[in-house]
Amino acid sequence: MSLNRRHFFYGSLLAGAVPTGGFGSTPSLKSLGYKSPNEKLNFAAIGSGGQGASNIRAAAPTENIVALCDVDDRRAAQTFNAFPKASKHRDFRVMLDKEANNIDAVIIATPDHMHGMAAMWCMERKKHVYVQKPLVRTIWEARQVRAAAAKYGVATQMGNQGYSNEGTRQCAEIIWNGDIGKVNEVHAWSDRPLWPQGITEIPKEDAVPAGLDWDLWLGVAEKRPFTAGGATKPDRWDGFFYQPFNWRGFYDFGAGALGDMACHILGAPNMALHLSQRKIVGVECIRKEGVSPFQFPKASVIRFDFAPYEDMPALQVFWYDGLKSSPKVEGVPANEWLGDPPMLRATGGQGRRPQAPGPQPGVADFRSPGRVYSKSAFEALEAPGAQLQFPTPNGSVFKGDKGLLTTGTYGEVTRLLPVAKMRDYTMPAPLLTRSPGHMRDFIRACKGGDPACSNFEVAAPFVEWMLLGVIALRHEGKLEYDPAKMRITNNPEANKLLRPTFRKGWDFHPVKIKG
Repeated sequence: MSLNRRHFFYGSLLAGAVPTGGFGSTPSLKSLGYKSPNEKLNFAAIGSGGQGASNIRAAAPTENIVALCDVDDRRAAQTFNAFPKASKHRDFRVMLDKEANNIDAVIIATPDHMHGMAAMWCMERKKHVYVQKPLVRTIWEARQVRAAAAKYGVATQMGNQGYSNEGTRQCAEIIWNGDIGKVNEVHAWSDRPLWPQGITEIPKEDAVPAGLDWDLWLGVAEKRPFTAGGATKPDRWDGFFYQPFNWRGFYDFGAGALGDMACHILGAPNMALHLSQRKIVGVECIRKEGVSPFQFPKASVIRFDFAPYEDMPALQVFWYDGLKSSPKVEGVPANEWLGDPPMLRATGGQGRRPQAPGPQPGVADFRSPGRVYSKSAFEALEAPGAQLQFPTPNGSVFKGDKGLLTTGTYGEVTRLLPVAKMRDYTMPAPLLTRSPGHMRDFIRACKGGDPACSNFEVAAPFVEWMLLGVIALRHEGKLEYDPAKMRITNNPEANKLLRPTFRKGWDFHPVKIKG
C-alpha cells in the first residue's frame, strides 16, 4: 500500500493518535507570548530532587533554570547546588507570586496528589507545564487540567517518555498496516511496586527531619503525623514510610504501580489501538494479594474492557503488577523473550543490552537512538555461550488474529513474535512524525512549534481510563463508567473517588467544562 494510500486509509484512526492540530502543524502563537526557537526559555521546577532533578537536567543544556522549589532541602540539595543562580523556594505558590514575570515554563515532579493543584496554579499564570506521569491522581483533575490548558493557551506535556520513542510509533504502524491482523487482546505487566504496599498498620509518630516542611509536603492531603518508619538513631533519619518515595503506594498520595508505570507501558497500546477514543465497557480487578485499608495491594491483575473503534474490534487489556517474571500469555511461544529483552553479560559481570556491534565488538547496547529492534542484537543474544542477564519484567504483548507483537517498557525494541519473523521483515513506511525527544518535544511546543506528543489533549483521556483501574483496585466487582456524565454508574462508593478533596487553605480554581 503506498504511503499516500495509507494516509487516506488510516486518516480517521490517526486522528486519535496525534495531538490536536497534528504533530506537524504550527499554530500562530505569538499573541500568547511564545518565544522564538532561538530564544531560551526560563524554566522553574516544583519538585527538584528525584525525578524532578532528571527532568531539570534534560532542560538545562539549552534553556535557563531560573527558579527551583522543593519542600525537602536534603532531597533537593544536589540540584540546588548545581544551579546557584536560580532562586530557591519551598512553597510553589510563593515562587509563582515572586517569580511570575521571570518564568516561561514549569516542570512539576511532586508526589501525584499535588500535580493537579500545582499545574492549575501555573497555567492560570500562563506558564507552560511539563507534569510528571500519571499527570494527576483523579479523573476530575485530568479533565480540569485539560480544560485549563485549552483556556489559557499554554503548551503542555505529560512525562511519559515512551510516547516519544521510535518503537512506540513502529508498534502503531505495524498494527495499522494489518501485519498481526485484528487485535482483540493486550497483556501489559510490571515488576512494580518496588516500594512497600499492602501494609496494614502505620508506625508511631517520629520527629520531622530537619529540612523537610511536612505540612507543605502534605499539601492538599489531610493532615497526619509524620513517621519515618525506621530511624535507627534519634539524630539520623534513614528510614522512610511516606516520604521521600513510598508515597506511591498510598491511596491519599499516589496511584500505585499503575500510576508509576502504566503511562509508560500502556502508551504503545493507547496509541496503536486508540484506547482513549473508545468507550470503556468496564474495569475490574480480577486478582489481588496483600490488601490494606490505606494502601494499594502488593500485586494485582486488572482487566479493562473496550468497545470496538472504527474497524478495530472490541478488546480486553490485562494489566499485571507485582511480577517477578513476564506473565504466561496463552498462544505466546514459551521460549520467547517478551517486553524488555535480556542483556549480554559483559566482562566484570555488567549486563548490557546488545545491538549491532559498536565500539566494543560483540557487545553493545539497546539504549541507542530510538531503542529499535536490531537483527544483529538478537543474533548476539542467541549465540552459543552467550551469558544473559534478564532485566526486571516490564512490557506488553499484542494478540492479533494473524500474529503477535511485543514491545518494551517505553515502547522500545518492538518486534513480531516469534522473533524469527523479524529476519525477513521490513517495517512499514512511517505514518507518524517522529519526536526529537520528550523534553525537546515540550520545549519546541513552548516556543510555538508542534504540539508536544503527550500534551494534555492526548494525555488526559489516556489517564482517565487508566485511573479507572486505580479505582477498581479499591472495590470488588466490575465498574461500569459513563464518560459523558463522568460517573461510575453501578457503585456509589467508587464514584466518590472520581474527584479529590482539598485541605482547607489550598485553593483550586475549577474551569467550567462544557457538556
